[in-house]
Amino acid sequence: MNKVLFTHSYFMRFDPKQWNAGQPYAPLGTLYASALLRNNGFEVSVFDTMFSLKAEEVIPALESNKPDFFVVYDDGFNYLTKMCLTNMREAAFSMMKQAKARGCRVIVSSSDSTDHYAEYLNEGADYIIIGEAEITLLELINAFKDSTDIDGIQGLAYKQKDAVIKTPKRLVLKDLDSLPIPAWDLIDIAPYRNMWLKSVGYFSMNVATTRGCPFKCNWCAKPIYGNRYNTRSPQNVLKELVLLKEQYGFQHIWFCDDIFGLKPGWVHEFALLVQEAQLDLQFKIQSRADLLVQENYVNDLALAGCENAWMGAESGSQKILDAMDKGTTVEQIFIATSLLKEHHIKPSFFIQFGYPGENKEDIQKTMDMINTLLPCSIGISVSYPLPGTKFYESVKEQLTDKTNWTDSDDLALMFKNTYQPAYYKQLHRYVQKNYTRYKAIGDINKAVRKGKVFNSSLLRKSLVFLYHSVDIIFLKQKLNRLEKS
Repeated sequence: MNKVLFTHSYFMRFDPKQWNAGQPYAPLGTLYASALLRNNGFEVSVFDTMFSLKAEEVIPALESNKPDFFVVYDDGFNYLTKMCLTNMREAAFSMMKQAKARGCRVIVSSSDSTDHYAEYLNEGADYIIIGEAEITLLELINAFKDSTDIDGIQGLAYKQKDAVIKTPKRLVLKDLDSLPIPAWDLIDIAPYRNMWLKSVGYFSMNVATTRGCPFKCNWCAKPIYGNRYNTRSPQNVLKELVLLKEQYGFQHIWFCDDIFGLKPGWVHEFALLVQEAQLDLQFKIQSRADLLVQENYVNDLALAGCENAWMGAESGSQKILDAMDKGTTVEQIFIATSLLKEHHIKPSFFIQFGYPGENKEDIQKTMDMINTLLPCSIGISVSYPLPGTKFYESVKEQLTDKTNWTDSDDLALMFKNTYQPAYYKQLHRYVQKNYTRYKAIGDINKAVRKGKVFNSSLLRKSLVFLYHSVDIIFLKQKLNRLEKS
């Protein structure tokens, strides 16, 4: 009872939007769990589904490794896995069945299985790990190896005869430095590097410095790490960065925390360590507007090497931000954007349309905010009800058969709102085009002010502006028709 085959259920090829973007990140959560079990004496291997064409590609790994345990362990640091996409759920079910047919005990840890543990058990999983999973997984597999009882293991769901048993919740791990560095050597980094270089010209890797989020936005689910916020030490993070630089030669890092550097003084200490180590570091983060208005924090981000800060702007309407229990203000978004630009950090916005109660005036305020502030990038979505949230509870009676998106570009509004679902899909296209047009105007004005009137770059930007100006007329007409229907 010593051999463990890990996998995860995110198949990038099943998600056309992400495949076309060509910016894959390795399954970090899977690699953490693999490292912990390997450090505890288990024979561990990983089947990485990221570039697979179909779930059946797991079969050779099952037959060559002959594992005692097959563990579907999703990356809880990646927002794509939190969305519980149905393409990935079906792939997980298929892999589970292949493993069961070959005599494996099947264990699953994911946001989706935490929310739908009974469904996964009915599809053949033996055990579902609820919440943060590394320690639970280690205890569970040790129990089988030592032939001891599993009843006292916290954070499990399993079947006993026809009844589903759910053990008490496990508290989250506080000492993150006690975990080993993720087992990066168990996956092939080459296809990740190759796709990044082909799509954007540099290679980015993902690192987590924290777990959890203490804020209570009422649409945000936290099935794995919860509302607690725990932090690795800056020294521990730097150790991993140096290792990754030496072994894989990254050019960029995505710190995939829900909120980077919330602990007072953490970013300052980290910046000093990066400079002391002379580590050539460029990275992007996720943060909040109320944190990014602090000049010392933003200055330390710049010193450490931050080149892009994604903030959950969500809306340009204070009414909607308050309805979301966001805890931030539109004014803070404006101040944070200005401060980031002053420190040569690109501000980027997550935008959400379709929250209950949003009307045309609120939508216009969001568009005005985007077009005035001109962030580096915008990520547009529509409100998406995730189990376990206050938002989900308020709309769940309106949900029909479709309660999850098929892939990340689905954008279906799954509950009744001010406008029909087709309106929000068209709004997504319209806002993106309008933003691109305004950004081109801004780039042209900047070039003219610098006296760079005649160059190929300015010509390209002028053509972009003209193209989107024409295209947006037709998009607006269609949007107006959908608004009235």
